[in-house]
Amino acid sequence: MDETIKNLGDWTDEATKQMLQSLVNKKRKFDRFRQFHLAFMWISISIIFLYIIFIYVKIIFPNSHSFSAMFSSFVNWPGNAYLLLFSIGLYAYMNLLKEKVDKLESEYHALRCEIIDKSTDLWGTDEGWEKRYIVFRIMKETYDINLYYESK
Repeated sequence: MDETIKNLGDWTDEATKQMLQSLVNKKRKFDRFRQFHLAFMWISISIIFLYIIFIYVKIIFPNSHSFSAMFSSFVNWPGNAYLLLFSIGLYAYMNLLKEKVDKLESEYHALRCEIIDKSTDLWGTDEGWEKRYIVFRIMKETYDINLYYESK
């Protein structure tokens, strides 16, 4: 458990601290996958763009007089099949990562909304209710997690 969450005080019970730690872990995992997806997306776009430029320079431009010559040149070069399959694989993996990021975002958002909805139960005492804003502020400043409102 993070030291910041451990040191919240007596007004926050152990179960609430575990929920907050779980929320922090989900946020970190979501951010990590989102960054990986973004980097992989730009790498994929760059590789596919370079492949398209290569096809234009080596196949389309020299054989622009005849479609059959273009097609024949495309099929006869043995590396084209591998590069085409590699490009399709990059695109498919990029979409798979996007689905994973969306799933992690929905899990994170659901847990965040659950904490917001249950805040009256989690900080049930009068002292806890008055000090929950301290917890919300700490979560916002330290982990960039908004517990004030449910909107993203």
